[in-house]
Amino acid sequence: MRDLRHTSTSIGVAQNVTVNAQPNVFVPPSLGVDGWKALLAETAPNALHDSKARYDPPKCDEDTRVEVIGEITNWIEDRESPQRLLCMTGAAGAGKSALQQTIAEYCSESNILGSTYFFSASDPTRNTTPSLIPTIASQLGRANPGLKEHIGLAVEEDPHIFSKTLRCQMAAIIRDPVRRLRRAGKLDLASFRYVILIDGIDECRGEDNQGEARQDGDCQTEILMAVKECLLDDDLPFRIFIASRPECAIHDALESGGELHELAYHIQLSDYYDATADIRRYLRRRLQGLGLRSRDPRARSGGWFSEKDIEKLVIAASGQFVFAATVVRYLSERRSSPVDRLKIVLTWTPARNRSARPFEKLDLLYYSILSAAKMAYEAIDTHSEDDFLLLFRAYQINATHGFNDINSGPTLSLPNKELNAFLQVADDILISDLRSLVTTRPHPGGPMLHLYHKTFADFLNTESRSRDLFVPSARVQSYLAKCYLQHVLRCPELRA
Repeated sequence: MRDLRHTSTSIGVAQNVTVNAQPNVFVPPSLGVDGWKALLAETAPNALHDSKARYDPPKCDEDTRVEVIGEITNWIEDRESPQRLLCMTGAAGAGKSALQQTIAEYCSESNILGSTYFFSASDPTRNTTPSLIPTIASQLGRANPGLKEHIGLAVEEDPHIFSKTLRCQMAAIIRDPVRRLRRAGKLDLASFRYVILIDGIDECRGEDNQGEARQDGDCQTEILMAVKECLLDDDLPFRIFIASRPECAIHDALESGGELHELAYHIQLSDYYDATADIRRYLRRRLQGLGLRSRDPRARSGGWFSEKDIEKLVIAASGQFVFAATVVRYLSERRSSPVDRLKIVLTWTPARNRSARPFEKLDLLYYSILSAAKMAYEAIDTHSEDDFLLLFRAYQINATHGFNDINSGPTLSLPNKELNAFLQVADDILISDLRSLVTTRPHPGGPMLHLYHKTFADFLNTESRSRDLFVPSARVQSYLAKCYLQHVLRCPELRA
């Protein structure tokens, strides 16, 4: 008679092992498969440097920012340097993200790029911290099969790891797996992709793993402290490059006496690197290209802009690449001639001695483009009764904050299609003359408005900057309530 207990045991074993090609030899299964899948479910693909969500991202033009790029790449490649963290700070529009993108592409081509994470305040998949560590870990593991297995095992050992602090996550699924691999003699430092890039932590919003609101500075501090405590050890091979506006949390950490003052290599982009010459080259090259592609024979014939014009724009830019990029996008509008648009831009540019406010020149550009779009929209008979500024502000708040309470994180953001129906307008017509400032980009629920740069959102949110174009958020909320009531009255089934 057969031993049923033995048969049952054999079946149980057979369900949990992989049979080797050699007879009577069993190999344990890969225990990291489920853990790796769980990790991937927590990632933010939009945050990668080559994500389609960031199609045509800003990056440095050829022959621009050469000095600062050289300083960054020299630091990255000097693996013996004791400072394993590089923090680059600079004002909005100074070109930090373009530099990060350029460095990411350089490191990728050099086979040393471990991972990237680009925060964006307007993208809910990458404007908070929960996806940061899983996204970094997934890229590191994908480039190293041995590390991938250790990361998967770590997730299996602690299924609740993604509900814990950033420090716990970073230690469990990045630091410890790398240490185990290295101590086992299985980490080839020559081929290990050791560069980690994190851009825009100033755009990280204060929300924890349970979705509870926190101060934005708290999450920024938590990121910096997690990096400090987990990734800067001598037995780890990483070089971490973080770029941010000098928000309070970042500024305090890097200042004398701060947590990172002695540990971080600090590049103050706005203070030590004059971008004037680079902006000049950028404008000259882009305007030449626009002329060659233009349907206007005046532009194709050459000489449609002068060095004096370029210099006037350079002065107006005040070292802010966002100004130059905004000008180029405005001149690139296909429905118009770059020759005519350049004349308009030059009339908007203030005199050299008018620089009382830090963003005066950039604000004037935003103000002029928004005013012109308002006039063009309201000149159309079917839109003459519409309040252009109120409608556009509704779309902007929807895209950048969400409705109900814009001070404590997003509560409700609608795809443009739903907002169009609710407000009974068409967003493509509303923004048709604002293409140099905004666009629409895909989101899970459908396309939504996207502002090219946060400085434009700041301009719209600040009455002292947008002046008579300012629309208070409270007025938008009231208008939405009115629209909702009208919607209910039009739909008897809702009243029931």
